[in-house]
Amino acid sequence: MLDTLIFLLEKFFFFCFSFLSSSPCCRYVGHAPAPPPPPLPHAAVLRRGDLLEVPRTLFTHFGIYLGNNRVAHLIPDILPVVTSDARLLRRKVTNTRLLLGVLTKRASVRVDSVEDFAYGARVLLNAMDRAVSRRALPGEEAARRAECLLGSAPYSLLWNNCEHFVTWCRYGAASSLQTEQFCQWLKSLIRDQRNVVLAALLGLLSLTYLGVSSGTTLPAIIIPFTLWMAS
Repeated sequence: MLDTLIFLLEKFFFFCFSFLSSSPCCRYVGHAPAPPPPPLPHAAVLRRGDLLEVPRTLFTHFGIYLGNNRVAHLIPDILPVVTSDARLLRRKVTNTRLLLGVLTKRASVRVDSVEDFAYGARVLLNAMDRAVSRRALPGEEAARRAECLLGSAPYSLLWNNCEHFVTWCRYGAASSLQTEQFCQWLKSLIRDQRNVVLAALLGLLSLTYLGVSSGTTLPAIIIPFTLWMAS
């Protein structure tokens, strides 16, 4: 049962973020597209408090550099809820641990090497500085803020993710451009009146094939009506 749930969640996240990444509004909200930042320089030039950014296939992961090849980052993780064994907690977070962390809304701010943080992907340095209006805090203050939050933490895919963590550390206020992009896409989806017609047709099909009952009639009426009023 658990494996099936994890598989369905992976497909759901893949569909949502694939659709979002293909949307024309999927870029830093309120800013003109910037040219891609240069590759990360050699680790020797990294400074405490630098913001490291790793573009993944479906999302972007963020962390704060602490020095000595160490990165603090917030990642969904179920394990801190069930054990306090530091040896187990230090192990790499598997996909199962991550997805269960998303489901239970639990995470941890942990420290990993730059290599483990990047996981083979290209790392960008302070790329967000050009996309936010706030000025970056001094590097030492940003690093200390990150170190103060190490350990178990609440998690929300939209409202308290790794981007909220790094923006609070580096800019003094938690925000997520990825969340803003998703909400912008969702708003445009709701405002599109074609989705009202689609929802109504799906409601009629469900009534035709499943029969008239409270479980089919109410959604068939409420969902199109809600979309119509919101559009």
